[in-house]
Amino acid sequence: MAAAVVEDGSLTMFSEEEVKEMCGFKVGADGHVEVTCGCTSYCYGDAVGTLRVFADGDLEISCDCTPGCEEDKLSPAAFEKHSGRETARKWKNNISVIVDGEKVPLSKTALLKYYNRALTSTKSTANACRACHRDEFVRCTKCSKHRRFRLRTKDECRAYHDALVDDDWKCSDMPYEKLTCDDEEERGSHRVYRGCVRSTTCKGCTTCVCFGCDTCRFSDCCC
Repeated sequence: MAAAVVEDGSLTMFSEEEVKEMCGFKVGADGHVEVTCGCTSYCYGDAVGTLRVFADGDLEISCDCTPGCEEDKLSPAAFEKHSGRETARKWKNNISVIVDGEKVPLSKTALLKYYNRALTSTKSTANACRACHRDEFVRCTKCSKHRRFRLRTKDECRAYHDALVDDDWKCSDMPYEKLTCDDEEERGSHRVYRGCVRSTTCKGCTTCVCFGCDTCRFSDCCC
């Protein structure tokens, strides 16, 4: 974690250069930092608040839009909505801080670096745990056409296993799509793309992921 010593001897998460001339900047008792922020609505004007930035990536805003406002610990998105901003859901650009007398969107400051780092870490963990196995195909015993089976959920894996061991499986038995033998077969050029979330042309990942189901009958399944 980046740290810099400020005048009172305490540590902050940002260097002096990163927060230079930033209005309302101060270090909290537990090491988080605070800075004055705002969000402008063309109809209601500026809503002012105090943004708190924590080392774990959390962001909180206490709203001071009116003297009696009691909104506290708002997420940036909630603060943006509370301010009445017309083009909502773009809080990184709509919420700003004052740097050297000028409004600067959060996206152009260093204040989001811990948030972005936590977000990247969360996505990486999610992708590591996410189903990353390619789709498979079963051939119809009546028309000999190949039909695609997605392997993303427990139910989809079970449907694929059941179809694979069924010696009389037909297109009309497709569990989540209405098909008949008269429907066109997926083109061979398209079948190359197996639906693997790692790579569209992956041929090396395991057969399926079953999320701990008890219906698997194959040793190559990764339950």
